[in-house]
Amino acid sequence: MGFIIALISGALMSVQGVFNTGVSKNTSMWVMSSFVQITAFIACMVAWFVTGRESFAGLWKVSPKYMLLGGIIGAFITYTVVKSMDYLGPAKSIMVIVVSQVTVAYLIELFGMFGVEKVEFEFKKLVGVILAVGGILLFKS
Repeated sequence: MGFIIALISGALMSVQGVFNTGVSKNTSMWVMSSFVQITAFIACMVAWFVTGRESFAGLWKVSPKYMLLGGIIGAFITYTVVKSMDYLGPAKSIMVIVVSQVTVAYLIELFGMFGVEKVEFEFKKLVGVILAVGGILLFKS
């Protein structure tokens, strides 16, 4: 099930990036980003209302506090995805983004950063990243 959800997530991110790039061409980067964040907020509030309504008080219990920076990081993700798609096009942009995600996620696991359980280094994972970078170079040529 997790694999299917991840596939859907990747597909939605690609479509969203194309949509956001189109909107930014008719408005501005910050108008588009604001609209994306506001509509995401509305969608989340509707989902919260329909599914549960847990208390927001739990946010004050989050520790360490830097874990609350997800929304701010999300604004920068929106900006960087749109800019990369504008410069590279959707396919190359998403390929580079995915390889960056995999590399950083593996480094987070490898060093046990942000409270994630530390994993042992595996040479085959390094080879996987190198092959992915090779795939980008092949796709680019």
